[in-house]
Amino acid sequence: MKLLTVNFLTCAVKSCKSSAESFPLHFQDAELEQRAIGYNPTFLSNILPRLDWDAVTTTALELGFTKLPATKPEGSADTEEEHKVMRDLHTLLMETEVIEGKMVCRNCGHEYKIKEGIANFLLPNHLVDGGSAATPEERVSK
Repeated sequence: MKLLTVNFLTCAVKSCKSSAESFPLHFQDAELEQRAIGYNPTFLSNILPRLDWDAVTTTALELGFTKLPATKPEGSADTEEEHKVMRDLHTLLMETEVIEGKMVCRNCGHEYKIKEGIANFLLPNHLVDGGSAATPEERVSK
């Protein structure tokens, strides 16, 4: 699971929909892997406005990446410093993947396991139905 993806995910538990604490999801026991991908400054410049920078920096710090600036870059690489920031952002968002571990909601504590780079967002019935104890057959007959 690429770290870029996490910036667009929130807890799927119904009671968390209105809580600001359900975003971003926080990694625990994350096993990271880096895979080289061609640098695409145009993609980064286009995706930057869509990123929640506070969530990006929170995730980065939790995973040990300390090179990102406190404020969101503008997306240009006009100076050497800006180019370095964009390359670091590319490394974090595009080349870094979580292979194993889990993401945890700060609001409800639900854990989403990650196995072989794929997060499992399937919820148990009691979290989907708001507590309904109906069997699958009862739900189909309704």
